[in-house]
Amino acid sequence: MDHIQSGFSKSYAQAREKFLNAALAAGLPVDSNIHPLKGRDGEELAMDVVLDGDANAQSLLLISSACHGVEGYCGSGVQIHALQNTAWRDAAKAQGVAVLYIHALNPHGFSHVRRVTHENVDINRNFQDFSKPLPDNAAYREIQPLLLPEVWPPDAANEAATNQYITERGMKAFQAAISKGQHEFPEGLFFGGQAPTWSNLTVRKMLQKYGQSCQKLAWIDLHTGLGPSGVGERIFACPDDAAAYQRAKKWWGQGITSIYDGSSSSPMLTGLMWMAACQECPQAEYTGIAMEYGTQAPELVLHALRGDHWLHMHPEASDSLQQQIKQELMNAFYTDTDSWRRQIIDQAMDAMHQAATGLNAS
Repeated sequence: MDHIQSGFSKSYAQAREKFLNAALAAGLPVDSNIHPLKGRDGEELAMDVVLDGDANAQSLLLISSACHGVEGYCGSGVQIHALQNTAWRDAAKAQGVAVLYIHALNPHGFSHVRRVTHENVDINRNFQDFSKPLPDNAAYREIQPLLLPEVWPPDAANEAATNQYITERGMKAFQAAISKGQHEFPEGLFFGGQAPTWSNLTVRKMLQKYGQSCQKLAWIDLHTGLGPSGVGERIFACPDDAAAYQRAKKWWGQGITSIYDGSSSSPMLTGLMWMAACQECPQAEYTGIAMEYGTQAPELVLHALRGDHWLHMHPEASDSLQQQIKQELMNAFYTDTDSWRRQIIDQAMDAMHQAATGLNAS
């Protein structure tokens, strides 16, 4: 097995062990933020943070994984590869860039093979101002009964009603209604929560701890599940600011997409995690992207997510059905082939080198 493949893992426990070992081999201390719950196999869960470079560097690059737990099977592999990649580490140092690796933003979801946190919350819809009225998603309210039927797999009546909605409104509208985020149904899909999650509070602490000295801050947040298989879409992850968008295009290429102009595979969202970068590190010029790697067709990904939420509400499901649902979710967010993993690494390293160069530019 070549070194690219060996950085990827079959479980959260294995991924964490590989990440900690990579940090140890690089001579870097680990800042472990222990999660209040245990993992699927009784293991300790943590958001592990490693700083590679000068704590007072003017330029800081964040590389984060597992915002959506199960997506950590991809992102963790990238982080482990980067820590083991001497050429990359030397290049970042030569550019005067410190690199902060945040491994497993949502360790509970990573371990239990879920996209959401132990609170059933999508972290990337959770960074709201909870003192104000939360966004309303009327389109989700309309289809909530369809999404989580009484039985799984869905019966013929549910399939027919769902297909009718898609025929009338279109797949894109169906996808947007679901994935936009909602704050009304705690058991539902893409629930943004009614208070900050453990992951929200912990990542803010990490930004406060490591992000106060830098004048320039970049963030590459690693995701999977949208777009063509193996293609790493670079989605602009900053406030709707023309100067930041131009900067991001200069760094990462004209092919960068945005939720603001409708060019991205992601719909318009609120409560996004990277908003915390501007809130917690206001002194820094911030530039970021979400690296979104494709896996399967959107209808398969949505079906897998519906199944996982159904299973969460029906723990009495048979072992065979549980295994099937978990395997479908895994397939929706991680493609278990050498060629897919190689594509992931090549595009991530390219984006990281571009970020280091961009941070170093005057």
